[in-house]
Amino acid sequence: MSGTPSRRESQPSHHHHGAAPLSTLALAALGVVYGDIGTSPLYALQDCVHSEHGVHLLENGAVSPHAKALVLGLLSLFFWSVSLVVAVKYLTFIMRADNEGEGGVLALLALIPEKKADPSLKRRVGRIGGLAALVVFGACLLYGDGIITPAISVLSAVEGLKVATTSLSSAVIPITVVILLFLFWVQKRGTASIGRVFGPIMVVWFLTLAVLGIIGITKNPGVFAALNPLYAVDFLRENGFHGFRVLGSVVLCITGGEALYADMGHFGRRPIQTAWYGMVMPSLVLCYFGQGALLLAAANKGPVALEAVAANPFYSMVPAGPLIYPLVAISAIATVIASQALISGAYSLTHQAVQLGYLPRVTVTHTSSETEGQIYIPEVNGMLMVGCVGLVFAFKESANLAAAYGIAVTGTMAITSIAFFVVVTRRWGWSLAKALPLLVFFLGLDLSFFGANLLKFFDGGFVPIFMAVGIYFIMYVWKRGRGLLGQYFINASKPLDLFLDGISRSVYTSTKGIDNKVIRVPGVAVFLTSNPNGTPPVLMHHAQHNKAVQEIVLLVTVGHERVPRVLSDRVSVSPLKCGFYRVNIRNGYMETPNVPKGIDEAIRTYNLPFQLDDVTYYLGRETLLATTKGEMGPRAESLFAFLTRNSQTASRYFGIPAEQVVEIGMQIDL
Repeated sequence: MSGTPSRRESQPSHHHHGAAPLSTLALAALGVVYGDIGTSPLYALQDCVHSEHGVHLLENGAVSPHAKALVLGLLSLFFWSVSLVVAVKYLTFIMRADNEGEGGVLALLALIPEKKADPSLKRRVGRIGGLAALVVFGACLLYGDGIITPAISVLSAVEGLKVATTSLSSAVIPITVVILLFLFWVQKRGTASIGRVFGPIMVVWFLTLAVLGIIGITKNPGVFAALNPLYAVDFLRENGFHGFRVLGSVVLCITGGEALYADMGHFGRRPIQTAWYGMVMPSLVLCYFGQGALLLAAANKGPVALEAVAANPFYSMVPAGPLIYPLVAISAIATVIASQALISGAYSLTHQAVQLGYLPRVTVTHTSSETEGQIYIPEVNGMLMVGCVGLVFAFKESANLAAAYGIAVTGTMAITSIAFFVVVTRRWGWSLAKALPLLVFFLGLDLSFFGANLLKFFDGGFVPIFMAVGIYFIMYVWKRGRGLLGQYFINASKPLDLFLDGISRSVYTSTKGIDNKVIRVPGVAVFLTSNPNGTPPVLMHHAQHNKAVQEIVLLVTVGHERVPRVLSDRVSVSPLKCGFYRVNIRNGYMETPNVPKGIDEAIRTYNLPFQLDDVTYYLGRETLLATTKGEMGPRAESLFAFLTRNSQTASRYFGIPAEQVVEIGMQIDL
């Protein structure tokens, strides 16, 4: 069986895509999945020929004698980068690794089989393993991508006004900021109502790219020679280190590659492939080759003409004049759609990270009653908005922002390749002879682009790296803190059997060995617990200080499975003695837990002797002391305490009505 694709591997699940026809899903995929890579023609080739780290088509004020070879080499690099990275790596291989239909780097992490931890290694409580840390850092890099993409996309589109007339140059930044503010303002309304028009608009956009490309190609049809990969090889060989450096700009043509995988859960693998081969790839290739043909035609006219086209190859594909304005308009709309895809992706990424235990609870608002994946997270929206607007004011031009772009995406691409290798070897049983060549091939592409982008570190590339490091540190502290907090509760709780033995005798024995008389009172109490064997510390506090326990007690454990959604056996109930019940509620990492809904299902399924309105929920509110005595350390624990205070309350996160909640405070030093 080694190396043989399993049914699970070769047939991704599309259970939540409904019965929509392939054409409909492919059209919708155009509007969401391909927004990012579809707007790359606005700035990708421009950054290659009109930036400090790009090629020099002009030498000493004259057209370089190597201009034709340089342009054809760039076009060949563009074509083969798009073909090998997007078509081969992602669409052919990576997208086979779906987790119940969901894609993305965290979904890939959930596919990796967990190793059994050694319980004797107490120091590792709450720590992130090496491979998991790498994948989580890749997710953190995507946040940087989510901030830079709206800024560079909208800014590059609005910069077309400078091509139309220099009098509007000063208006570019204000218009860009207004568009971005409007984009983030409408997020709270959800994408359900406007999502239906995204696909048709992107059809217009890709057709525009294709038509403009064809018109440009008529200026110099010889550009099709660049389909020969030898031009790319010659470019890298002839230009040496500088040719390698230019890869940092070439990568801009594939920056939407990771989004294909991350958004797979919305549409499925086949619709995304259909949209790519049917419209996206042909349009992109035609547009890039059209821009290249214009550069070659301008080179024949002289340095002035070449400089004018190189300054903005995309907008040079239409004559200066009134035609620029509708192109700017459709470009701005396309970039807003591209930005929407990345913003929505940040919401989904955050939701997954919360469910997997890497981020604090946040406010998740479902904006569609039909599509469960459409969510809005105001905390993430606000941070993205501040980051995007700040980048526009800091960098001022898309060419400057391009230097900051690329590191995040290529870093995540390399991490995805490594995680994919682990999945195919550990989960699918591929042999090293089959899996290792793929890993070497993928990493050869990824690390080449990543290394080239590292050269732009001090030109702006540090921005997404610093963002990722900051977010990763927050994730690490949260994961570590929650692990230690869970361990504290395990150590602080007594075995449930002993507690129930005492309750059966109307006695509670405190941790100091003192017996307290406990009476049973009418009512139903719910205590949340992650420990299936111990007594919840909140219940122990309740019994010790109130000297009473309700006649019916539910010990509820909310479990987060390593699958996107739990479709069956979501709730299980195990009767204990003395009116106690063990209730387990299972959720996937793409779902928002709802404890009352789970208890209601338990009441109906297991005929429990009470009504949902009779329930009182007892929740703990921990005060973290952050002293030097704790294992976590005062600084890390202070950050963890800050995150805990500012995270969404447990009652809101678990969907518990506030009027039915009683909170019990405890002081803890981790």
